[in-house]
Amino acid sequence: MTSDKTQKFLERGLPFLREGSRYQAEKQKSIQKGFQSPLQIIVDRAEGDFVYDLDGRKIIDFQNGWATNPLGNCHPEVLEAVRDAHERYGFHWEHSLRIPLAEKLASITPGAALPRFSFEVSGTEAAESAVHAALCHMKRRYVIAFASSFHGESLGAKLLSAYDSDNYRYLEAWTGGVIRTPFPHSEELPPGMSQSEYTDQCLWHLEHYIPRYVMSADNIAGVLVEPALAEGGNWVPDIRFIKEIRDICDRNDWLMIADEVLTGVGRTGAMWAVEHSSVVPDILVMGKHLSGGIESFAGFSAKDEILGDNPRASGGSTFAGTPAGCAAALKTLEVIERDKILDQAQRLSDVARDITDSWPSDYDIVSEIRGLGLLLGVSFNTAHHEGIHVARSVRDEMLRLGAWGICDFQPQVRLYPALNMDEQVLLEGLNMMKQAIEVVERDGPVIGDYPPIPSGNVGF
Repeated sequence: MTSDKTQKFLERGLPFLREGSRYQAEKQKSIQKGFQSPLQIIVDRAEGDFVYDLDGRKIIDFQNGWATNPLGNCHPEVLEAVRDAHERYGFHWEHSLRIPLAEKLASITPGAALPRFSFEVSGTEAAESAVHAALCHMKRRYVIAFASSFHGESLGAKLLSAYDSDNYRYLEAWTGGVIRTPFPHSEELPPGMSQSEYTDQCLWHLEHYIPRYVMSADNIAGVLVEPALAEGGNWVPDIRFIKEIRDICDRNDWLMIADEVLTGVGRTGAMWAVEHSSVVPDILVMGKHLSGGIESFAGFSAKDEILGDNPRASGGSTFAGTPAGCAAALKTLEVIERDKILDQAQRLSDVARDITDSWPSDYDIVSEIRGLGLLLGVSFNTAHHEGIHVARSVRDEMLRLGAWGICDFQPQVRLYPALNMDEQVLLEGLNMMKQAIEVVERDGPVIGDYPPIPSGNVGF
């Protein structure tokens, strides 16, 4: 069960926080189905590869600030850079860090081919602004996005996303400019199709079905795609899928917009996930890792002809490109380059795959292991009870043992280790996950109370 201290703190917030009234009702529904409500944690302190809860438990951090801390929690050099920027600039729009950062970003975009940068506050805002820039540049009214995609939670981003049909409930009438097309999930195949055949069908639907039956190609501005569907469950498509989207965009005079808010800046072992397919998009959306986990920072890069003179494509806001945000990004990129963090991430990825690859054959409840770099997902077999409850039970048992992963609305547990996580910490955390899978495989999803949570430090 959730510790008394955490439970009391959460209950204190129920009268004040969004959906506080709904929480108890949903908890009761879960219990009535025979499942214990999810184990919960409040972070009291974070440092490096670990977080500490309100009871002082030391927990291995695979949640990673929702994949926002590329260098671990509270990296001291990034903290110092942010502190210095606050002391020197406070907040002003035109400060002397913006141009050096724009120059640096131009040099590291795929093929150094996207020299123009629009400063934004969040990945949500950056995705919206990128799509608006594409529409204005092309002077067209439609954009294609993929099923199960996630581009944010603002009004515009909800319309672009297709996380599931509930994500834009009551906004259905507003989605007229967005055309949704299938994404080739590896576990949700049409009957009788192989993965390769489903990929082909998704590409055929994109290039042939949509222009013929949905919208004329010359009124479509571009295709918005995540190189891997992170929020949708860390789905990683066949490597040719992204490359062929690039080719389809070229043949149809569409812009390719790559949303790399979560997959970019090293998460997949390359600076950008599109680089695994040797692709250069027309627009690249970025965020999360660029902040170093310390300050809000995001934006998008684009080819010169798209952002060099596009007055209708307004973007940014008061706090876009703050001095502290730019300082965090500059220092994060410096550390990634200086300390060869991408090499570390790829090595850790290999370690993780060596450990987890056998899990689908070792455990009946594990259906698939997915990953690209340190974008890792473990999918659970929905034939066993309800898959989401199996996944949540594994995630909860992991947390009880001392490792924190993500399980939200799909039957998967997602892991986002820091790109420079200590290898022994990674091994210990994955071993905790293995133990958690063994418990749920043996006992089924948790019914009733959990065993007592250990006191003191857990793991390292």
